[in-house]
Amino acid sequence: MSEILAHWPQVMAAYLVYLVAVLSPGPATMAIASASLGQGRRHGLTIAAGIFCGSMTWAIAASLGLAAILSQYAQALILMRILGGLYLLYLAWRAFRSAASSIDPMSVSKATAGLRRTFLMGYAIHLTNPKAIFAWLAIISLGLPADATPLAVAIIVSGCLVTGFIVFMGYALLFSTPGALRVYRSARRYIDGTLAVLFTFAGVKLLTFR
Repeated sequence: MSEILAHWPQVMAAYLVYLVAVLSPGPATMAIASASLGQGRRHGLTIAAGIFCGSMTWAIAASLGLAAILSQYAQALILMRILGGLYLLYLAWRAFRSAASSIDPMSVSKATAGLRRTFLMGYAIHLTNPKAIFAWLAIISLGLPADATPLAVAIIVSGCLVTGFIVFMGYALLFSTPGALRVYRSARRYIDGTLAVLFTFAGVKLLTFR
């Protein structure tokens, strides 16, 4: 604990970097909004849980030093980027299809979409984004010295993960409130069309990211 106190400014800087990263709009936020609005609170919370587990996977990898190893294998990162970009384009296609449909997805999605599939969707979104692991690597590098103890690493990682869990679940709760659902029902096609454009942009950006 004395080590953490000695490096408290760096620790707070790491927390701040993560908070900004997790609050910034991106594929994860869009996926939570899409699931919460289109399929209800349970699916919103489920996809948020999947995204959180993806973040936790990268956190563990960064803590064990696997991020530095992975960064040496350009082909693996390229494959991950391609898979992630294609998956985001698939989500864009689904959103476009919903925007073009006259059927309210709320009436059918809850019956047909499984929670397990929703969870895996969230996990895949975060796991196939190579920028996520580099963000975690930056957080650990910024917040801890090279000779940091396992306890110090655990404090940094757990603090960021708790923050991420609160933010992801908070988004799911926010987008599934009655007010948000009323807005979605009244402007469903416009909202789904906007999400489709954003997913397309994120997918193309990930595919062309260097």
